[in-house]
Amino acid sequence: MSVKITRNAAKVIKKELDKEENQGKGLALKVFVTHSHGDHAHYGLDLAKPTDKDTVVSTDKEIDVIVDLSDPFLEGVKIDYLYFPEEGFVITNPSKGNHGDH
Repeated sequence: MSVKITRNAAKVIKKELDKEENQGKGLALKVFVTHSHGDHAHYGLDLAKPTDKDTVVSTDKEIDVIVDLSDPFLEGVKIDYLYFPEEGFVITNPSKGNHGDH
């Protein structure tokens, strides 16, 4: 299972994980599918604790990401953070042909 996090996204995620209210709670970033149809999916992010159905994937940005191995749309997911045209996270899966919002 692979998860890619860009530099911009890593900065924002680390800032959130380092907040005092999130310290010592065993939280990690969780990426999940909010809706899928046809050959693509829409994704969401949250801070959560892994469950017995989840797997924790290490990334090259020193951020662990919780994923559900049973969902094929999560394999190869890419988490980015854009500042323009609107500020926020953009989650895509280039390996599944999902290259952005539609």
